[in-house]
Amino acid sequence: MKNKRYILIVLFILTIAGSILGLRFYQELETYRKQVSEIEIFDIDLSEIPDGEYTGSYEVKLVSAEVKVLVKNHEIIDIILLSHHHGRGGAAEVIPDRVVEEQSLQVDMISGATSSSKVILKAIENAFKNR
Repeated sequence: MKNKRYILIVLFILTIAGSILGLRFYQELETYRKQVSEIEIFDIDLSEIPDGEYTGSYEVKLVSAEVKVLVKNHEIIDIILLSHHHGRGGAAEVIPDRVVEEQSLQVDMISGATSSSKVILKAIENAFKNR
């Protein structure tokens, strides 16, 4: 009889602990989703950007990126993705190439990697803001 009681107590404690951890995970996930949904990407006026190297970064829960942007003759000639920490957002690592190609931050997000796409774009935007 004592063993059943201990087993029930342990199961009760595990259930409570699992519920608390599940709630914390859900709250973290909601914070992450809110942070990503609030990211606004503003285009830049390259005619106002002097030649040079610019670094920028951006981070939300679970995703971060750091970039180096190279500008010559008011054109983005290269964007180097210095770091990109992500869950399943690796597909978004083509975003810098798209920005170079379009010479604009107004490029399509990568389906299935929207969060990483936004974070990388915001890092690029921040590189110009930090000049």
